[in-house]
Amino acid sequence: MSAGLSGAVGAADPVGAVGSGTTPVVTLGTRALAPVFVRLKLSLLRNGLRQSSGRTAAYVISVVFALLIAAGQLLGLILLRGNDGAATLVVVLTALVALGWAMLPLFFPSGDETLDPSRLVMLPLRPQALIGALLAASLVGIGPLFTLCLVLGSAIAVAHGAAAMVVSVFVVPLALLVCVALSRAVAAANIRLLTSRKGRDLAVLSGLVIAVGIQFINFGVQRLNEAGGLSALDPVADVLRWLPPASAIGAVDSVSEGAYGRAVPQLLLSLAALAALLYWWRRSLVKLMTAPDGSTIAAAAGPARKESASGLSRLLPAGRTGTVMQRSLRYVWRDPKTKAAWVTSLAVGLIVPLVNALQGNGSIYLACFAAGMLGIQMYNQFGQDTSAFWMVALTISSTSDAYLELRARAFALLVITLPYSALVTILTAGLLGDWQALPEALGLSFALLGAMMATGAVASARFPYSIPQDSAYKNVAPGQAGLAWISILGGMLGGALLCAPVIGLTIALHVSGANGWTWLVLPVGTAYGALIAWAGVRLAAPRTASTLPEILTAVSKG
Repeated sequence: MSAGLSGAVGAADPVGAVGSGTTPVVTLGTRALAPVFVRLKLSLLRNGLRQSSGRTAAYVISVVFALLIAAGQLLGLILLRGNDGAATLVVVLTALVALGWAMLPLFFPSGDETLDPSRLVMLPLRPQALIGALLAASLVGIGPLFTLCLVLGSAIAVAHGAAAMVVSVFVVPLALLVCVALSRAVAAANIRLLTSRKGRDLAVLSGLVIAVGIQFINFGVQRLNEAGGLSALDPVADVLRWLPPASAIGAVDSVSEGAYGRAVPQLLLSLAALAALLYWWRRSLVKLMTAPDGSTIAAAAGPARKESASGLSRLLPAGRTGTVMQRSLRYVWRDPKTKAAWVTSLAVGLIVPLVNALQGNGSIYLACFAAGMLGIQMYNQFGQDTSAFWMVALTISSTSDAYLELRARAFALLVITLPYSALVTILTAGLLGDWQALPEALGLSFALLGAMMATGAVASARFPYSIPQDSAYKNVAPGQAGLAWISILGGMLGGALLCAPVIGLTIALHVSGANGWTWLVLPVGTAYGALIAWAGVRLAAPRTASTLPEILTAVSKG
C-alpha cells in the first residue's frame, strides 16, 4: 500500500513546498490526494480478488446479497412512509448502524488495508489532507452503499413536505459521513492495539459477538411482539433522536412535524459530532505518525523478571499433573483459537437457558446445555496442540504416562466447567423460581459433564485432527472434516447415551411420585460422572500410547 502511494506522491507536483531546498516537504491538498487514495482502494480490492477464484466468487456473492438486502430495506422503508411507527423505527435503525460502524474496525482490522494509517507514516503527507483523502476512499465499498440506502430510505420515510425534503438533502450525506468518520476515528485511535496479538484475539472473537448479538436481537423482537408493536421502542427512540447520527434523521422528522426549534439543535448535534470525530481522527493520526511506540523505545534496563511460583501454579498439584494442567489453562488464556472456542461455549451455554427462562418458557433442565457445550472442549485434545504435540509425545512412553496426560487435561477443564455449570444451573433455577428441581438438575449436569469427559478422551485418541493456524475461520485441516464430524457428533451421542442411567433415575422418581427423593440425583449424578470420566480416560490411555506416531501425523497436517 505505502509503496504504491509513494509512487503516486512522488509523481505529483509538490504544492507549497517548504524548506531550504534540500528536502522539500510535500503538502498536497485533499483535492490532489483524494483521487489517488480512491484509485488505491480500488487497486487493493482488485488485486485481492485476483488471488483466487474462490475469493472472487465469495466477494461477488456477498456483493449480490448486500445489494439485494440494501434494495429491499430501501423499498421497505419507503413503503413505511406514513406509518405511525416509522420515525421510531428509522431512528433506532440509524443508531444501530452507527454502532456497527464503530465496532467494525475493532473486530475486522484486517478487512481493509486502508484502515491501517501506520502504513503511511513514512510518507510526507499532512494530516489535514490525509483525512480528506482517507474519508473519500472510505466511501468506496459495500458498507457505505448499504448505509447510504438505509439512511436514504429512513429520510424518505419521515420526510413530509418541501422543507423536510430540502433538509433530507443535507441529512443523508451528513449521517453517512458521521458513520464513516466514526469508524475511521476508532480505527486510528486503536490501530496499535488492533495490529497486536491482543487485537488479533479480539478479531477471532468477532463471531461470538455476532452470535450473542443475534440472540439478544431475537429476544428483543419477541418482547416487541408481546408489547404490541413498535410503540414499545418510543422511550428508546426519544433518547436516540438526540444522539448523532440518529439526531440527523430526527431533525427530518421534526421538520415534518413543524417543530423547527427542535430540528435545529438535532441537526447541529450531528454537525458537531462530525467535526469532533474529524478532530479526534486528526489527533490520532498526528500521534500515530510522530509518537514512538514499543518498536522504537529500548527495552527497560535491568534483568528479566523470573516467573514466580505464585498465583494459580501454587494451587495446582505437583508433578506432571500440575504441569499439564497449567499448560492447558495457559492455552485457554493465550491461544486465540482455544480462547475463542472457550468463550463461545461459555457464552452460548449461559445464553440459551437464561434467555429461555426470561421468556417464561424455559426449563431448568436446559441448564444441562452449559455442561454439554463445555464438555465439547475435551474433544481433539491433541489437535489443539497442533505441531507442538511432538514435545508432549516425547514425554509419553507408556500407558501410565498417557493416562496421567489425559487425566490432567480433564482436570484442567473441570477447574472451569464444574463451577460454571453449577452457576448456570443456579441462575436458571433462580429465574424460574424452581429451587426444588435444583439438586436433580445439578446431578444431571455433572453426569453429562463426566460423560463428555469420557467420550472426549476416547475421541481424542481415536479421531485426532489438525486445527489450521493460518486462518481465524478454519477449524479443520483440508481432508479431515470427516474425522471432525465423527469425533464431535459421535462423542456427543455417546455422552448422551452414557447419561441414560441418571436420566432414567430422574424419570423414575418423578413417575413414581417420589418427588421428595429427587435430591438423590445430585450425589448419584456426581459420583456417576466421576466414575464414567475415569473409565473413559482409562480406556483412551492405551490407545494414545500405542498410536502416538499416527496422532502426531494427524495433528500436524495443518
